[in-house]
Amino acid sequence: MKIKNVVTCLAAGMIASSCHQSSPENGMNPFLTPCETPFGVPPFDRINHEHYLPAVETGVREHLKEINAIAKTKKPTFENVIAAYDRSGEILRNVLPVFYGISNANTSEEIEKIDETITPVLSGHYDNIYLNAELFDKIKELYEQKDALELDDEQSRLLEETYRTFVRNGADLSPDDKSKLRELNLEISVLQLNFRQNLLTETNAFQLIIDDEKQLSGLPEVQKQAAAEAAKAAGRQGWLFTLHNPSIMPFLQFADNRDLRKQMLEAYLNRGNNNNDNDNKEIVAKLVAKRLEKAKLLKYINYADYALNDRMAKTSENVYTLLHRIWTPALKKAQEEAADMQRLINKSGAAFELEAWDWRYYNEKVMKNRFDLNEEALRPYFRLENVREGVFEVARRLYGITFTELTDLPKYHDEVITCECKDADGTHLGILYLDFFPRPGKRGGAWCGTYRDAIYENGKRVAPVTTVVCNFTRPSGNTPALLSPDEVETLFHEFGHALHSLFLQVHYYGTSDVPRDFVELPSQIMEHWAFHPEVLKLYAKHYQTGDLIPDELVQKMQKSSKFGQGFATVEYLAASFLDMDYHILTNTDSLDILKFEKKSMDKLGLIKQIPPRYRTTSFSHTMGGGYTAGYYSYIWAEVLDADAFLAFTETGDIFDQTIANAFRKEILEKGGIYDAMLMYFNFRGSEPQIDALLENRGLK
Repeated sequence: MKIKNVVTCLAAGMIASSCHQSSPENGMNPFLTPCETPFGVPPFDRINHEHYLPAVETGVREHLKEINAIAKTKKPTFENVIAAYDRSGEILRNVLPVFYGISNANTSEEIEKIDETITPVLSGHYDNIYLNAELFDKIKELYEQKDALELDDEQSRLLEETYRTFVRNGADLSPDDKSKLRELNLEISVLQLNFRQNLLTETNAFQLIIDDEKQLSGLPEVQKQAAAEAAKAAGRQGWLFTLHNPSIMPFLQFADNRDLRKQMLEAYLNRGNNNNDNDNKEIVAKLVAKRLEKAKLLKYINYADYALNDRMAKTSENVYTLLHRIWTPALKKAQEEAADMQRLINKSGAAFELEAWDWRYYNEKVMKNRFDLNEEALRPYFRLENVREGVFEVARRLYGITFTELTDLPKYHDEVITCECKDADGTHLGILYLDFFPRPGKRGGAWCGTYRDAIYENGKRVAPVTTVVCNFTRPSGNTPALLSPDEVETLFHEFGHALHSLFLQVHYYGTSDVPRDFVELPSQIMEHWAFHPEVLKLYAKHYQTGDLIPDELVQKMQKSSKFGQGFATVEYLAASFLDMDYHILTNTDSLDILKFEKKSMDKLGLIKQIPPRYRTTSFSHTMGGGYTAGYYSYIWAEVLDADAFLAFTETGDIFDQTIANAFRKEILEKGGIYDAMLMYFNFRGSEPQIDALLENRGLK
């Protein structure tokens, strides 16, 4: 998923960055004093924890001065109000992407304390802007005469989005309601922060220590070696397993010990639900209630209607229609998969019913029996460095761009890799940070963010600084990082987000964003190249011999590509329904989180062997913010990406230059200048159909 940070604003077209002037009390704060770095990247080597809070405080003060000056403009014009507002807040655009990037990828107790301090400060600050009546009057005046202003398409979009954003944030409310909204925004922001911090603490707290090697039966050597090294690093004897994906998922997939699989899965599913200091149930109940209260204050029936108003889906009815259309065939497929696994269990002479902690284990065995294929046969061909170069090569063949690793750029952690991206004509496109491995200070999952967005200033392009952060399988002993197929697909996915950032061609910060349910199109379409036979031949090389992946293995991958899609689709859709169900509530009195979750899943007919991908107390996408009433976005965008990839396959060439150039021009470069569906139509010539998605998932 993409973390959309506030953009860093540095000198346009310059190789060195120029930071804002400092005041005496700030000393040599790198966010507030002149500094130079190659390509204007953040000066990570000079940034210390004590720099963040003074920079935020100074940024807030300076931003408010700018806002007040704009609000007092005598004769409002697009330039002195809308464009000036868009450019305001330079210091905050400098510091916040770095702070939030670090808080997600390399946090610490000090960072968490700073986050707790600045969260209410920033909540109040942005309320001070959106609820500034004098400023909104200027914006509204220009909006009402927009047809007479002779604006170009991007300027018109910026004006409309600025007005809409202010209205969505309460600018039209009465003074009393504005005060109430301030309280709600503060409470919501703090609750979301507490949820995220509790989840990270819970994830890091669990450790399964195994001291009897017999209990490791079934696990591949690479997983056992990684667990031994993890135990050693923690000062423990034996083998250590955690709830981070590179540890728990292979354990659930291969460990013969059924009791330990159960222990691992239940710990994973119950994060934030252990009735301790990190419990998230009460936080969620309060959060859902406060979100509903905010929506009603803004004249919406429920929070989902508020959240969906500026997205492609528009209404909760449209979301549910799509989810239900896919749910029925997906659940049927999942029930067939469960029956296959139960038959295998019965055939083995075991006397138990398939449970959730058995699914991945027996799914692997069924796939092995049916296709003579398992994940461990593929890992040797998915060395991380080779996959990375494969992603780069796909981008080169599609768009002509190249990536070169640079070793002299400042970075926030020794494991981070930095690359320069150049366009086909050799011009600088941007900088890409790559951070691949899990650590205690990094939140789970994978995401793409920006330290600085691409933008034009004074006719020159400010190049983006983009980051891709993952939690992949680490190297172990003499064995390099060998990725699972899911990790390979994740890298292609996040790289698609990075391309979206690198290709952006806009002149205003306010036209860089796209709707939440459109933002996954650029990422998910890249997944189609990951395991295409033509692409596998570019990067899938055995890490020991260098031999290309054999045709026989590629054919097995193709034959098994739709295997397990019942489970994958159902667990995702279940979480999407759960997210929506919370946010269509119109009454949250006496909300019992566990009972509500069970009722939500029971009405779908979800089988007990498949829990939703995220249970409520660990569902950071929605309860931590970002994808609130929006987790459906991945499947919504999959309708788009499946249909869009057909544009390539219909030509007979997955690297067709005409199609690639059109996708870049109409989708990747445009940001939010145009309506999302219009951009898609301009690329494809028609609106997307669901058939390609159903076909790809084997659900048709």
